[in-house]
Amino acid sequence: MPEGHSVHRITRQFARNFVGRRVWLSSPQGRFAAGAAQLDGHVMTDARAVGKQMFLEFDNGLWLRVHLGMYGAWDFAGDIIMDATIASSNGRMGQTNQRGTDLGALASRGPDGDAVLDSAGENSMHSIGAPRRTRVRMAEQETLRQAQGPAEGTFPPEPVGQVRVRLLTDTVSADLRGPTACEVLDPAQVDAVMNRLGPDPQLEDTPEAEQRFVDTVRKKPTRIGLLVMDQSVVSGIGNVYRAELLFRARINPHAPGKSLSEESLRALWRDWAHLLAIGVATGQMMTMDDLDGQAYVLAMKNRADRHWVYKREGLPCRVCGTHITLEEMAARKLYYCPSCQA
Repeated sequence: MPEGHSVHRITRQFARNFVGRRVWLSSPQGRFAAGAAQLDGHVMTDARAVGKQMFLEFDNGLWLRVHLGMYGAWDFAGDIIMDATIASSNGRMGQTNQRGTDLGALASRGPDGDAVLDSAGENSMHSIGAPRRTRVRMAEQETLRQAQGPAEGTFPPEPVGQVRVRLLTDTVSADLRGPTACEVLDPAQVDAVMNRLGPDPQLEDTPEAEQRFVDTVRKKPTRIGLLVMDQSVVSGIGNVYRAELLFRARINPHAPGKSLSEESLRALWRDWAHLLAIGVATGQMMTMDDLDGQAYVLAMKNRADRHWVYKREGLPCRVCGTHITLEEMAARKLYYCPSCQA
C-alpha cells in the first residue's frame, strides 16, 4: 500500500498540472460514471493530501476523495509540468515495490533542474513506481500483464486496463485504477473525513500536532506497533515506515502505547516528520539517512540497502547481529530486532 510520501507526491503532481484548469472527467470502466458527471467540466481549485488520502476540490464546491489502498495507482500522460521534487510522467504513481533508482545511470538533468530519464527508463532519484513501459497489476485483480505505453505523440492515450476515472485537461491526463475509495464529497463530508484522521507532519509539523500524537498514544493500552498504523492516531505511516521508525527509536512494537515515555513519543513524531520529508523529496523510503558516497548510491538503487529491518527477516541486525524477526500483527507483517527493540 502506498505510504504517506507517495500520496503527497501525487498531490503535488495534481497541484502543478490540474489546479486552476478546467478538467473533464470520465469513467472508462463505467463504475464511477455518476461521480464523474458531477465534476465533469469544472475547474480544479485545490489538491490536498492527508496521510494516505487525497482530496481534489472543484469550483462547484464538490471534492473528489481518493484512497489508493493496496492496488490503486495513477498513470499520468501528456505535457507534464514537473515539480522540483517530482519527475513522474514516465510511470505509475503509488506502488511501493519499485526497483529503485540507479544514480550511476543518470543521463543528465534538464535545463530547469528537473530530473530526466536514466538509462533504465526511470526518473533519477525522483522516480515513483514502475516505468510507463512496464505497467503491471492494473487493478481489481486484473490478470497481471505488461502493456506498452501510448504511441509517441498520441494524446490522450487510450485507457489501459480498468480505469475507474480519467481526469483530462487540454494537455494532461491522469488515469486511476484499483482504488479502495473514489467518491465525490461535499465540504461537510470532507471535513468529517479529515477530522477522523490523525496529524500529518507534512501539513502540520507543529507543537500542537506533536502534542496531539503524544496524548493520543499515551492514553491507549494498544500495542505501539498497531497505534502507529492507525490513521486516526497519526497519518501516513504504513508497514515499511512502521518497522523502520520503531527500530530507529529502539521501541518494542509490542509495548503498550501508555507505557511509553512522553520523551520517546516526541522523538518518534519528529523522526516521522524527518523521514516523511525525505520520502517526499526523493520518492524513496530512505530510512538509513546517514549514508554517504557509494553506500548512498547503492541504497537508492536497492531497497535491501536502504532499510534497517524491513524485509530483512532472518538476516543479522545491522547494529547488534541478532537475526531480524518476522511476525504477524493484525494481519500485517511485522519486522523488528528482538535485541535492539527488547
